[in-house]
Order: sequence, then structure tokens, then C-alpha cells
Amino acid sequence: MVEIRARWSALAAGIEASTPDERDRTVDALRALAILGVVLGHWLVTALTARDGGLSTTSPLEHMPWLAPVSWMFQTLSVFFLVGGHVAARGYASARERGGSYGAWVGQRLGRLFRPVAAVLLLWGVVAGGMLIGGAEFDTVRSLVKLVLSPLWFLLVFAAITAATPLVARISPLWPLAVVAAVDVWRFGLEGPEWIGWVNVAAGWLIPFTLGAAWSRGAFARRAPALLLLGGGAAATAALILWGGYPASMVGVPGAAVSNLNPPTLAAAAFGLAQCGLALLVREPLARAMRRPMAWASVALMNLSAMTVFLWHQTAMMAVTALGLLVSAELPGLHTVPDSVGWTAARLLWLPVFTAALMVCWAAFRTHEQAGRRPKPSRAPRTVAVGAAARTAVPRPRTGPAQEITRV
Repeated sequence: MVEIRARWSALAAGIEASTPDERDRTVDALRALAILGVVLGHWLVTALTARDGGLSTTSPLEHMPWLAPVSWMFQTLSVFFLVGGHVAARGYASARERGGSYGAWVGQRLGRLFRPVAAVLLLWGVVAGGMLIGGAEFDTVRSLVKLVLSPLWFLLVFAAITAATPLVARISPLWPLAVVAAVDVWRFGLEGPEWIGWVNVAAGWLIPFTLGAAWSRGAFARRAPALLLLGGGAAATAALILWGGYPASMVGVPGAAVSNLNPPTLAAAAFGLAQCGLALLVREPLARAMRRPMAWASVALMNLSAMTVFLWHQTAMMAVTALGLLVSAELPGLHTVPDSVGWTAARLLWLPVFTAALMVCWAAFRTHEQAGRRPKPSRAPRTVAVGAAARTAVPRPRTGPAQEITRV
């Protein structure tokens, strides 16, 4: 234990020393919190129940609707789009200043997103085919594959908006918000076609993305705009739920007539505004926390593998659920119907097991995400500063996490 602690301290010190002074660590912290919220949210509100020799998907929110506030804590996609808009707008502006082309910039950005996807699709293509050949029920295979692929819609939308950064970075968030409101009025108030709601897939997530772009331009240097977002968004969300007929859950619930997430509704947009306001307000406490080498190292390492964690967390949960069937088909909190507080308590006990399985996936597949971040070793000597003095260092490949974090 002492040796592990010493190694972790050395790694944290290396990451701290390798981080440029000008890096805004709160951006990384918010991204890590957003990914963590998505992972924990899926693990807590998604359940695979064993039935008739197969597995089917359900949710505790379907059986216990009073748990809807849980979705307010863990539906953190708006924060991810906020950070994404901030990083994309700032990165594109920096690329333009250096004389870089749009093609080179967007290729690098999208490569980081999609490089890890190939491994997920390949593995699950093989697994799904093998299960069907082995006699597994089609509904079971479909449920599992749907859980794996469903997060990819978010990645596609995020990639499309990121690619459009030069066009959307300076759009006021009020414009996509107005589109979301108009679509909902047409869809719900005027009994318009259901398909019109899918316009909000782009418009709804453009709202936090454009807020992030405005953040990169200094729009939230003062606290007042963020307070307005938090207060106004929270009040609008409450009004829409209490008097507008919108569901309280901010994630989809099986069997529900309306989902706030698929596609995003005005209630989800208002909730996202409040969430973005809160994220912008906690920047100072986060900045203080990130001055601690241990805390910063945890966030930095999380960001190095953010897409790996996001893409494989459902696989980790399903692997534990499937292996659990070898022991019993009725393990509490794993295979049983999520219809009681007892299930929720049991589910919390499974979270460390899910985490361990996710770490196995991380160890196996993180290289697909990190490969593109490793720079080629330089042949020329380099000068590094140590305190007030400087020395010439022997060149060596920069491949460790302490070096790679500067490229996230």
C-alpha cells in the first residue's frame, strides 16, 4: 500500500509539473464530472432483468417515478456540450491564428472522438453474431446492442456540431432556444407531427454548445450572467414540469408518452441552462481543488480516456450482469425488477463491481483513444526549466501520461 501511494504521488507530481501554467484546469474538471455523471446515471437508471432465459431492459424510474430527481443529478450532457463548445471555439480560433486549415483542425478533433468507436463496433459485431449463432434470443441480443449503441447518438450530434464550429460559434444561444420552443409549441400545442421533434436534436444541444463558445470569448467573466442562467433555467424548468405537462425525469423512461431527452424538449433545454449556469458558477471552487496535485492527476487521467470510459461503461455493466447469471438469475440489484428501495440499495453495492469491469475495458481499449495524442519523438535536444536555472535534456519519446495530458 505504501509503495502504491508513493507511485501515485510520483505520477501526480509528474502530471503537475508537465501541465502548462496557462491551462484552465476547470475545463478538464467539468468534462470529467460530465462523463462521470453520464456513467453513474446509466448504471443507476438502467436495469437488465432476467426473464424467460433472456435479458430485457427496464428502468427504476418506470417503477418508482418519485426517483425522478436522480436524473437531475446525473443527466449532465449539457455540461459536456458547454465544455465542448468552449474548447472547440477556442481551439479553432487558435488554429486560425497559427495559420492552420479548417480541414486539419476538424480532422484532429473528430479523430479523437471516433478513433475509439471502431473497437466498440467491431467487438460488439462479433459478440452479437456469436450470441445469435449460439441460440440466444433475438430480443436479448437487441436489448444489449441497443444499450451499447444508444450513447453513440450523442457522439454523432456532438461531432456534427463540433464540425460546424466556424458557423455556430458566434450564434446567440437565444436562437436555438427559440427553435426548441417553437418546435414544442407545434408538436404539443398544435398537435403537429411527432417527427418535427427531432429538429430539437440539433437545436437543443446547440444551446449549451453556443454558451460554451460565448464562454471562450469572455462572456462569463462576471458571475451575474451565470446566476441568471441558473435562476432563470431552474424557474422555467419547474414551471414547465408543474404547469406545462412535461415529465419530471430528464432522461427517457420506458413506456412514458413523452421523453425529455429523445428528442430534447423545452424542459430539457431550460434544465440545461440551469445546469450550465451552475457549472460556470463553480469554476472558482474547482480551480482551487485542481491546485492539489492528487485531485488534478485524477481529473487529467480521466480526460485522457474520457471517450473510452464513455463508450465502454455500458459494456462493463452488461458483462457483470451476464456473468452474474452464472451464479444466480435473481441477484438483487442486478437481475431483479427495480421496483423497490431495496433494489436501489443493492444497486449501489454493485457500482464498485461495475467500476472494476470498466477498468478492465479501459486497460484493454484505452490505446485506441490515446494513440493519436502521442507526438513523434524529437531528434533535437530540448531545454527544460528547473526552478530558475535551465539545462539541456537528452531527447526521449514523450509517451507517458504526465506528458500526454498537455495534449488533451
